[in-house]
Amino acid sequence: METAGLPSKELRLHLVTWNVGTASPPPDVTSLLQLNSLGPTTDMYVIGLQEVNSKITKFLSDLAFDDPWSIFFMTVLSPLGYVKLSSVRMQGLLLLIFVKHAHLPFIRGIHTHYTRTGLFGYWGNKGGVSVRLSLFGHTICFMNCHLPAHIENTEQRLDDFEKILEMQFEGDGIPSPLDHEVLFWFGDLNFRIADYGIHFVRETIKNKRFSLLWDKDQLNMAKKKEEFLKEFKEGPLQFKPTYKFDLYSDVYDTSEKKRKPAWTDRILWKLKNLSEVASKEDEFPEEENQISVTLNNYISHMSYGISDHKPVTGTFKLEMKPLVSEPLVVLSPEGEWCAEHDVLIRYSAVPEFPSSAWDWIGLFQVTFRHVKDYVTYAWVQDDEISSCSDSKEVYMSASEIPKMGGEFLLCYYSNNLHSIVGISEPFQIQCSQTPIEDDVLEEECSWLQKHDNPKSDGDSENRKGI
Repeated sequence: METAGLPSKELRLHLVTWNVGTASPPPDVTSLLQLNSLGPTTDMYVIGLQEVNSKITKFLSDLAFDDPWSIFFMTVLSPLGYVKLSSVRMQGLLLLIFVKHAHLPFIRGIHTHYTRTGLFGYWGNKGGVSVRLSLFGHTICFMNCHLPAHIENTEQRLDDFEKILEMQFEGDGIPSPLDHEVLFWFGDLNFRIADYGIHFVRETIKNKRFSLLWDKDQLNMAKKKEEFLKEFKEGPLQFKPTYKFDLYSDVYDTSEKKRKPAWTDRILWKLKNLSEVASKEDEFPEEENQISVTLNNYISHMSYGISDHKPVTGTFKLEMKPLVSEPLVVLSPEGEWCAEHDVLIRYSAVPEFPSSAWDWIGLFQVTFRHVKDYVTYAWVQDDEISSCSDSKEVYMSASEIPKMGGEFLLCYYSNNLHSIVGISEPFQIQCSQTPIEDDVLEEECSWLQKHDNPKSDGDSENRKGI
C-alpha cells in the first residue's frame, strides 16, 4: 500500500516487568501504569510478570479460565479504552499486551511462543515467553524472561538467553526474534553485582552512588564482552537495585540469607541493524529511519511490597513511518439501533483482503476486554443480505440486541489473519421502549454469548450449519 508522503506516527509504549513472588494483585496500580500522568496518552501497555502462582491446582484452573492477574489488568484498563490484544503463559511467566481500540486494525501477524530452559529444557519454571506482531507494518517482538538465579550462574543465564533467542515462531515467513525491527527484552534476568561485598553495596545504595556499581553489574559486563548482547540498549540504572526486599517494606533482605542487592529486573531493547544486510554502505538510508525508539523514563516503583522484587517500568516513544495506513475493513452501523427491530451493518474491504467464510462481526461494549468479550455477532457470509461492488450489508436479529441499550462498537474479525481488522466508531443503542422482564435483564447483565460462538483459533468443526 502506497504510504509516500505520510507523516510519521508516534506511539507511546509503557512496559512493566515484575516478579510478583506468587502474590495476588495489589489493590491499586495507578502509579505502576502511570494512569494519572499528565503526558501523552499511552497507546500500548506491555506487562511481563514472573513467578505468577503456578501450583498445579492453580495453574490448571488458570488454563481453563483467565488467571487473576490477567483479569485484574483487564478490569483496570478496559474502562479506559484498552483491549487485551494478546497474552502468553508458561507456568509462572505471563506476558500481556493491551492496546487502544483505534490501533487494532493496524496490528497484524500476532504470534506467541514460549521456551522452557528449566531442568535442561523440560521444565518451564525458567525460560521465556514472547509475542510478536506487525504494528503499522513494522515488526516488533516482546520477550519476557526469567533466567537462572544466583551470582555464580552468569554463564547459564547467557546460555539460556541465547537459546531463547534462537527459538522460532511457528509459521512460514515469521522472522526470528532478532530479525524483528524492534526487539524488547525484559524480565527477572537475575544478573547480580559481582566482586563487591554486601556492606559496600548497601552503603553505596544508601548514599545513592549507583554509578559506582554499574561496572560490576553482570549484565553490563556481559554486554561489553558478548557479541550477541552488544546492540541491546538500556536506560541508566538511576534507581535502587530492585532485589531483594523484605515484604511490604523498602528494607533489603534481613533474613538469614541476607541476599546482596541486585538489579535483577531489567528492560532492554534492540533495533535491527539494517546495514548488516546491506551489500554496500548507505544502501538503505531511508529504511534505517523508518522506526526509532526513544526511552522517556526508566524507573522502579518502591511503594509495591507484595513481592521481594520491586517492579520496573520503561516508557518509550516509538516513531515510525506507517507502512500500513488504511484498515483492511471499514464498517459502521446503519440507521438507529434498538431491540425493536433487526439492525444492519454496512462494511467494505480493500480488494486484496483475504476474506473467509469464518469471518464474523462482533457487537462489543465500548469497555470490552478482549476479542471474545462480545455481546453477540454475525457471520459475514451467513448473515449477509445485500452486496454490491463497494460494500456489503449484514443483519443482526432484534432478539440479539441488548434491550438495555448503551454505547457499543462493531469489530470485524478475520479468521485468516486471526485478528480484528476493522473497528467502527462508538455508537448508541437505544433502550427498548417495551418493558424489560427481570429474566431478560439478568441475562443481559451477564452478557451470555451465543452457543455457536465463533472460534478465533480457526477451529471450524464447532461451527453450526457447516
